[in-house]
Amino acid sequence: MTRAAAFFDLDKTVIAKSSTLAFGRPFFQGGLINRRAVLKGAYAQLVFSLSGADAQQMERMRAQITEMCTGWDVTTVHEIVRETLHDIVEPMVYAEAADLIEEHRAAGREIVVVSSSGAEMVEPIGEMLGVDRVVATRMVTVDGRYTGEIDFYAYGENKAVALRQVAAESGYDLADCYAYSDSVTDLPMLSAVGHPTAVNPDRALRKAAAERGWPVLEFTWPVTMRSRFPVPSAPVVTGAAMSVGAAVAGLAWYARRRALRVVAETPPAPGRWWRRGA
Repeated sequence: MTRAAAFFDLDKTVIAKSSTLAFGRPFFQGGLINRRAVLKGAYAQLVFSLSGADAQQMERMRAQITEMCTGWDVTTVHEIVRETLHDIVEPMVYAEAADLIEEHRAAGREIVVVSSSGAEMVEPIGEMLGVDRVVATRMVTVDGRYTGEIDFYAYGENKAVALRQVAAESGYDLADCYAYSDSVTDLPMLSAVGHPTAVNPDRALRKAAAERGWPVLEFTWPVTMRSRFPVPSAPVVTGAAMSVGAAVAGLAWYARRRALRVVAETPPAPGRWWRRGA
């Protein structure tokens, strides 16, 4: 039987927040960033929450973060991630995404998360989700410190390149594979598979999906990760990557986090929890 996979973007597709902006406070407390970086992160999170990040904003963030993390001790970063993952980053997963992941798994498809965030954060989140594989940004390290250089940036066309590589290694037929994302910057990834779907799409992706006849899904019901996926006894942090945005966060993130924790007592109607967009 031909093997197939379902490829998921992470932020605003599977989880209802930005994974790249979650570690501001612990990084600040650990002495890795200053208050100015926290304020910049607040603005970045606000923009992301309202409209997502376009190519220009992503490039600006990438340049700022790679410059900021130069010289950081890898062990310190991993310790901060490991110690704060469950309390700070335990994301609010969309119930609709959790249902979709379970459906693909029941159909025998492997689940792959493809994210521009850093591997040291995406990998443990992927472990929480129980996915089969993670593709994420990797940073260069020398003598236990980040050089500020990117080994692989999982963004834009690079996501499509990674998909084709994963498919070749795992024996997937991309024509039988599925992909889900919220951003037009992931158009190459969506175009690489036979079954692309826009999830909570930004304006540009919604337009592209309409032109191509792709389905559009709206995920609106966030629940705690722990309520839908078994939680490992201890997070496992692997890889030497630095998240292309994990260094910044701020006040807007905390407001967003508090808002997402207020989950209505009455669940949606039984059956599929998502609704198709226009």
